[in-house]
Amino acid sequence: MSDLISVFARLGKPRVLVLGDLILDRYTWGNAERVSQEAPVILLRSDKREVRLGGAANVCHMLRGLEAEVTCAGVVGADDEGRLVRRLLREQGVDESLVLYDDTRPTTVKERFMGRAQGRHPHQILRVDTEVRDPLRADLTHELSERLLAVLDQFDVVLISDYDKGVCTPRLLRLLIDGARSVGKPVIVDPIRGSDYSRYRGATTMTPNRLEAELATGMKIETADDALRAGWKLCRELKLDLGIVTLDRDGMALVHPSGQGDVYPTQARAVYDITGAGDMVLAMIGVCLGAGIEPADAIRLGNIAGGLEVEKVGCAAIPRTEIMGRLLAERTAATGKVVPLEQLETFVASHRAAGEKVVFTNGCFDLLHVGHVTYLQEAAALGHILIVGVNSDASVKRLKGPTRPVIGEHDRAAMLAALACVRYVVTFDEDTPLELVKRLRPDVLVKGGTYVPEEIVGYDVVTSYGGRVTVCGVVEGISTSNILASLAKNSANVPSPHFAKANVPTARGDKPRG
Repeated sequence: MSDLISVFARLGKPRVLVLGDLILDRYTWGNAERVSQEAPVILLRSDKREVRLGGAANVCHMLRGLEAEVTCAGVVGADDEGRLVRRLLREQGVDESLVLYDDTRPTTVKERFMGRAQGRHPHQILRVDTEVRDPLRADLTHELSERLLAVLDQFDVVLISDYDKGVCTPRLLRLLIDGARSVGKPVIVDPIRGSDYSRYRGATTMTPNRLEAELATGMKIETADDALRAGWKLCRELKLDLGIVTLDRDGMALVHPSGQGDVYPTQARAVYDITGAGDMVLAMIGVCLGAGIEPADAIRLGNIAGGLEVEKVGCAAIPRTEIMGRLLAERTAATGKVVPLEQLETFVASHRAAGEKVVFTNGCFDLLHVGHVTYLQEAAALGHILIVGVNSDASVKRLKGPTRPVIGEHDRAAMLAALACVRYVVTFDEDTPLELVKRLRPDVLVKGGTYVPEEIVGYDVVTSYGGRVTVCGVVEGISTSNILASLAKNSANVPSPHFAKANVPTARGDKPRG
């Protein structure tokens, strides 16, 4: 997982060309309150309406969330909906100069009605489509292909999002795929559902789902080996560089023309809405291959992004920061919170790449108490991740005396790691955390107690690069020393247990003689 985080951090901002069917998604939200008295249908009391980009336009939207530079190519109707699609693309920062108008067809519109049960858990209860699936006119195919071929060398990768609405004609795809091949640009296709994929011959790879791959290959896909055989068949028959089959909850299969491959599992999750998951996978894999990332890592990141997408309602862009956050959370779950300094330094770099603020504090934390917990919660609220430095046993002994610590360093670290507000715990052997502060360079340095900021070890280091040093409050009367003193006092006042000899029964149960 650490390697995948470093891969994700290297993505850069690839230039992506997207060709496909542009769709406008309309949503009507409301509460599904009852069955109508006029007919046996659900009555939806609407309270919100919105429009979103769909189809290839949604792929562009998701690519922008991944911080790619995006140009969209396609056709919309010469109508209000078509103009709205182009405006929404511009608002997302997408270059829509290669989107043409066709006055003979309407813009494809999918209207979804989303009903909530008792004010929660929205689900799609009806979809109404307005569309024409006729192949694109010859003159528009010629104009679009000429404009595409003239700019192909400006991009790092080409994505084709085919929703079978007529834009991705065999002739246009042949010209685009061959043209991209001639200038060394990878082409990734999200194909239609059908049995003839010859129009995609020569692409770098495709991302069919389980059912699409079954229809295209005539093979039933029930096991990992089935998926690999289907991917290999697609490679051989369509001259692909890579065969990919997306397997929903089972992850993705990746196979090379040699027949070697593997299935990359995804994390099990409660699926909320699969709308847009295929677009997100296409976008993530496209960005990765456009950035020169290895295919296996592209697949792993595609699994992460697709998994996040199904947790959303409808099509939603997943920003890089959210993907990085999921990667970091999965790494913490795999490695635990208690980590050595060398590893922690790489973790901190990953969090900074995700735009997160790092907070650091330290202490002995012998006998963890409410005062510690209160100040740690306050410290965590000052940033995104809280790192706690813990003095080793040897360090505590030098600072507190030969009777301390009461609890060993491993147990103290484990108790701190159990707190929800703490992200990482690191043990140090020096008397002060100065070396930790220098190497971790926290954005916020915190100490609990009655210090003034200038007295806190590391103050000069943190303020030198513009960091913040602050003091959190204390819980009055609560400290480890006070607790230990109280325990010692109570122990001294408790009489030693003893029994009068006359009251002790013999082994035979007889009463002793007086």
